[in-house]
Amino acid sequence: MNLTHIEIHRDEMKTIGIDIIPIGAFSEKVQAPHRDDHYMFIVLTQGIFELELDFKHITMSNHCAYYVAPGQVHSYLNQNNCKGWYIFMDSLLISEKYTQILNTHLNSRQGIQLTPDNLIFSTIPILENLLEQKKEFFQDQTEYSLADAFLGFFIGALIQEDSAKELIGGQKYQTVNAFKQLVQSKFRECKQVKDYAALLNITPLYLNEIVKQVTGFTVSYWIQQTIALEAKRLLYYTELDIKQIAFELGYEDHAYFSRFMKKNIGMTASEFRLKNHDLSNNIPAIDNH
Repeated sequence: MNLTHIEIHRDEMKTIGIDIIPIGAFSEKVQAPHRDDHYMFIVLTQGIFELELDFKHITMSNHCAYYVAPGQVHSYLNQNNCKGWYIFMDSLLISEKYTQILNTHLNSRQGIQLTPDNLIFSTIPILENLLEQKKEFFQDQTEYSLADAFLGFFIGALIQEDSAKELIGGQKYQTVNAFKQLVQSKFRECKQVKDYAALLNITPLYLNEIVKQVTGFTVSYWIQQTIALEAKRLLYYTELDIKQIAFELGYEDHAYFSRFMKKNIGMTASEFRLKNHDLSNNIPAIDNH
């Protein structure tokens, strides 16, 4: 089979846009790497849970939680004596303020350790029970409220150790969030700091200043990392040739693209593919998420 794209799972949740599945429902099953069109939260109460998320090996243990954003490539690797839940949530159900915080932490810090008494652990079973029951009056509204409460507890814990938390909700934070959203959607055509500054109607100097203040990294870092990550996804998970991938990422000169990869990941595009050519991307999918 000639793989020209990365599988994306769509429209898999209940009509309300929320789904909860106990960890262990797919235990001992392997799933092909894929993207989702919705958010996924993994909440663990015990055990060790391993997943791969955009080439990072993530190990979760005991009381903790992690989120996977739409578009991130992930697969489940291993579970050992795990209890907890997968929570799947439509992006439209997440408030703009919460989405801003999730976007700002994307590809930097997406997981949190939790204390056993965190209210997340008592909120999820109530929401889970409601989703399994027959429809009651105003049940949808109650489910949305509980989902929003879960998000509030999760994000509250996520930003607890954020050095820039005093900026949350302010103009700088909103501008940085807008920049990170633009990078995700415009990186194929916009590759310079000045491009994003122009889109945001601010100077390149100011954009770089606030992005570094909020995220700890420069504008160029986020542009280059976004391009390099998508390049690695396409090199690893598809059979597109390097010229096709370069064109897909907005490079007419595939030699320049390979030099970009060498500078940013330490090897050319062909070297990266050769190094990973023996890793199968044809593992059969078992479950629906």
